[in-house]
This record gives sequence, C-alpha cells and structure tokens, in this order.
Amino acid sequence: MTCGQHQKVFDMQTLIIGGGLSGLALAEQLEAQGHDYMLVEARARFGGRIKTETLGAGYFDMGPAWFWPGQPRIAAMINRLKLEKFNQFAEGILSFEDEQQNVQRGRGFASMEGSWRLKGGLAHLTQTLADRLPDARKRLNANVTSLSKASCGITATFADGTTLTAGTVVLALPPRVAAEITFEPALPAGTIRAMQGIATWMAGQAKAVAVYDEPFWRKAGLSGDAMSRFGPMAEVHDASPAEGGPYALFGFIGVPPQNRGDEQVLRQQVLAQFARLFGAEATNPRELFIKDWAFDARTSTEADKKPLYEHPSYGLPNAMVDLWGGQLHFAGTEVAPQFGGYIEGALEAADNVARTIGHSKMNRAHAS
Repeated sequence: MTCGQHQKVFDMQTLIIGGGLSGLALAEQLEAQGHDYMLVEARARFGGRIKTETLGAGYFDMGPAWFWPGQPRIAAMINRLKLEKFNQFAEGILSFEDEQQNVQRGRGFASMEGSWRLKGGLAHLTQTLADRLPDARKRLNANVTSLSKASCGITATFADGTTLTAGTVVLALPPRVAAEITFEPALPAGTIRAMQGIATWMAGQAKAVAVYDEPFWRKAGLSGDAMSRFGPMAEVHDASPAEGGPYALFGFIGVPPQNRGDEQVLRQQVLAQFARLFGAEATNPRELFIKDWAFDARTSTEADKKPLYEHPSYGLPNAMVDLWGGQLHFAGTEVAPQFGGYIEGALEAADNVARTIGHSKMNRAHAS
C-alpha cells in the first residue's frame, strides 16, 4: 500500500486493538496524557477474558477472579478508582474426592487463602475503566481482519469493510489470536512462529458457577474448597460475594476441551459432583453458569485446546519487538515479563507499551 500526495496521513496517532484489561488500561493512560488514540474491541462488551455474571445482588467471575499481595499495579488501580477488595473465603474444612468418587474431609488447607477478590466482580474494574474513556475514543463490535503498513501509517480493515489509519498500532490481544490477523506486508516467519508459540492464558479453561440462596456448605463447616481426581471439576472454591447472597460455588473443569462439547451432559456431571462433595442441597442451584473459554473464538485458537501442565513462561520474545519500524506493538498479559498470565501482567504490559509510545513521542518532538 502506498499513500497519495493528498491522502490524509492518519485518523489517530495510536490504534489499540483489544478492549480487555490491558487495552483499557493503556487507553486510560493515553487519555490522561492527551494522546490521540482509538480503542477497538471485537466483542459486544469490554473486558476480554474478564467476564462477570450477576444474579440478584450476587456477582460471579467467569474468567479471572483473584489477585494477590505483592502485585502493585492492580492494588494501586483499585485504590485510585475507589473500588473495594475482599478476602477469598477460606474458613472451614477442605474436601477431597479420589478416583473412585470417595469424598474425604480435612486433607490440606484452602488453597486460595490469602488471595483477594473485587466487590462487584472484576468486570466492575473493566467497566469503570471503559466508562472513563470518551465515547469517541472507543468502539465495540469492531473486528480487525487485516493491517496494512505504508509510509503514511498502518491501516486497519474491519470485518464490515470500514478502515482506520494510525501512526502506531498496539495489539492488546493474545498473540495467537493476533496471529490470525492478515498483515501486509507479512510479518517475518520467526515473528509469526513466536506469536503462535505463546499459549493463551486461561484459553483452555472452563468454569462452572452454581448459585444458591444459602451457603449450606459453610453451615456444615466446609470452606467450599475441594480437589478432585474424578471430575469433571478438578478444583472447587467458594465464589460468594463479599457479604450477603446469593452464594456460590465454582469449579475449574478439568476435562479436556475435546471431551466437553456437550454442555447439557457437562451440566449434569457438574451438579452430580457438587452433590458428592457438598451434599444433596447442591443439586438445585438457582442458576448454573458455565463459561468454556476454549470455544470462545475471541480468546482461544485450536492450539490452545491442547492441555497445559504448568504455568507458561511468558514475556515478549525478541522476534516480536521493533516491528514495522517500531510502529507495531504487543500488549496483554502474555507479553508481561514479570507477571505474565495474571491480572497484574495485563497492567504491566500496558505500562510497558505506554512507556514505549511516550519515548517515541518525545523522540519525534525532539527531531522536529
């Protein structure tokens, strides 16, 4: 692509593709700096992998739910936005289910004790960030299908055929998802291999949340924590709000994605397991929410359906640095060198890109 003599140079300085936590945090920083930007998100909502279901006064995170002491960015952001954190419920006895569905009590301690959750759910954070951005600076249902580099900037083409041209583009997406965009000229083969080789955080996960009027497990002296070698849930925790009801239990589903395609069967298996772990009262929740991220095309690729047996080693590979003359950048928790794969990592990556863009802006100002 080339630019004609009278063609407008670009529509904005920076285009952020991806309205999850990293993209939102970057947009908020650019807004505060008076930077010219646009944030676009393919989904009909902001938040990305942060998704909170509500029922009555209850809020239930279907994506990430926890953050921890020693993560300074998320702590500072919550304080600055005047949001409230609370401790993960961990009082009571742990349950354990063996391979024969035998349930034992008291083997170990609550594994998430000491972690924090957010009042209102983590979507309260992402929606607060989105609400702080002017309407003219954000777009939903905006799926970028291709990026074309020319001397006048980078042109993004959307699924509806519309285009935007920016001086700089930030891919605030999982690298594997970003690799599905068409790039013109094509990115180096080593860059594409690096992008495709980074496992998408949480993409293979599925979560089930059962909501109840009463926390009957607490009354029985149980913490709501359980580990299972039978399944379908491998790990269970209390997912109730900070105070009041409705109350909830949630589980990480350990069955591989290829074996959980029938949601109706999965629902029956989940309820049967809740009953084995916590008693007959668990079979009749007010609501059973299930979110399978492996089948969410905005999050997961086919490569992400392969099981992970440990936390991936994240960071920004050299092959993904200084692309298109320093005009193409990556954000998102997968490229965070210290806290990759956590909420904190999404903010770390946003900070790193904001710093890079700020340096580039200063260099341009000095050059002029």
